[in-house]
Amino acid sequence: MTDQEFTTLADAALSDLFRRLSAAAENHDFDADFNAGTLAVEFEDPPTKFVVSPNSPVKQIWVSAHLKSFKLDWDAARNAFVIGGQTLAEMMADAVSKQLGETITL
Repeated sequence: MTDQEFTTLADAALSDLFRRLSAAAENHDFDADFNAGTLAVEFEDPPTKFVVSPNSPVKQIWVSAHLKSFKLDWDAARNAFVIGGQTLAEMMADAVSKQLGETITL
């Protein structure tokens, strides 16, 4: 994968995730912000922030959530960034659900 291909795929994945999170935030207690290629998900109680960003040198999307770092690779067969069999949206739905103590779907 070229750098340009990664940038295009990562931008599309983060834009899609931001759209999904923004829709879910209308019904749940968190905010999503997408600025300068980095997506932040913020919670007020308890104060917590998840960060989702592309890492171009290694062609991965990195997620910082629950004091852990998750590194997602591109899976062409699934047309998505994945980790442990979950897509980025599925992984983030689980992370946000865990933080909120209620199930959300992205």
